Amino acid sequence: MPVQILYFAAARDAAGTSRETLDAVPATVAELRRALVERHPGLARVLPRCRIAVDEEFADDSAPLRDGAEVALVPPVAGGAPLFSVVDRPLVLAEVIEAVSGPGLGGIVTFTGTVRSDTRGRRVLRLEYEAYRPMAEKKLAEIGEAVGREHGARVAIVHRVGVLAPGEAAVVIACAAPHRTPAFRACEACIEQLKKDVPIWKREVFEDGTEWVGLGP
Repeated sequence: MPVQILYFAAARDAAGTSRETLDAVPATVAELRRALVERHPGLARVLPRCRIAVDEEFADDSAPLRDGAEVALVPPVAGGAPLFSVVDRPLVLAEVIEAVSGPGLGGIVTFTGTVRSDTRGRRVLRLEYEAYRPMAEKKLAEIGEAVGREHGARVAIVHRVGVLAPGEAAVVIACAAPHRTPAFRACEACIEQLKKDVPIWKREVFEDGTEWVGLGP
């Protein structure tokens, strides 16, 4: 059975339709994203900021698709919405900014962590990130909620997993508050807590070997 695709708001405008069917069912949500951009090039700008719902439940990019599924492209909700995700796609800073933006929040501070090209004098070829995803997303949400309460801020965090080359973003964070000082403090608190408590690991791959960060000499 074909997959039913539903488009809403900005995704509908980009695709030029509110619904359609796909006879060839992609194996995963990630493959569906690629197929939809090939079908509707205008989605390339919008789709990275959309969440995918399968049969009325949000699904991550690794989730499988079944024949006859109903898939919805859900752009960010106006006024911001909680966003604490671990994904295997390139990160979009605008996604976390939009998630925290809102009336009365005059200070928005962001942090982008990118892959360095060298570590302690050794050239980095790539980083390999992996995560205990359900727990990692739960911990990101706990950090965001706790930091938000402490600093009176709205928080969004998205971390990437998979293979990343030097220069690619591994994590993006946005914190919004009525004034700049609590937004800055909230952003710093988020990255420091993330590095301590979230089960995401990285292996550095060098020209002369590999090393799990935290287990080296």
